[in-house]
Amino acid sequence: MPSAHKDLPFDPPYDQVFNGLLSFADFSAAEETLRKLGNLRQRFRSTGDKKGVDYCRRLAVLGRRRAGLISRNPRVSLPKRLRKREIESWFRVWLETPEIFEDWLSLRKLSEDYRNLAHPDPTGPQPENVDAPST
Repeated sequence: MPSAHKDLPFDPPYDQVFNGLLSFADFSAAEETLRKLGNLRQRFRSTGDKKGVDYCRRLAVLGRRRAGLISRNPRVSLPKRLRKREIESWFRVWLETPEIFEDWLSLRKLSEDYRNLAHPDPTGPQPENVDAPST
């Protein structure tokens, strides 16, 4: 069975559609991935292609899991872990409510939390350890 991703096999012709689609190296790549998944999901839904819709969901689940793993890895730098935690939340929102994801993301990008992650101020306060127990 051909695969568009080594951890997630896709049957033909889906393997060609999903090949190389999952990317979340940065916010821009994650946004593009989720936008493409949204477009594909809509196309598959409009034609009644349940398998295509399921593949969109499975790829988003994989993205969420991978971003989550990176966000919890203590060997990864704290700023990168925080960015991956943010991206993990994007995948979560897309999975829960794909119809409103674009609007949600537009609003999220206006938030101070997002702006601090996307454009950190090197002279400002540094992020706290995300794994430290809260007091």
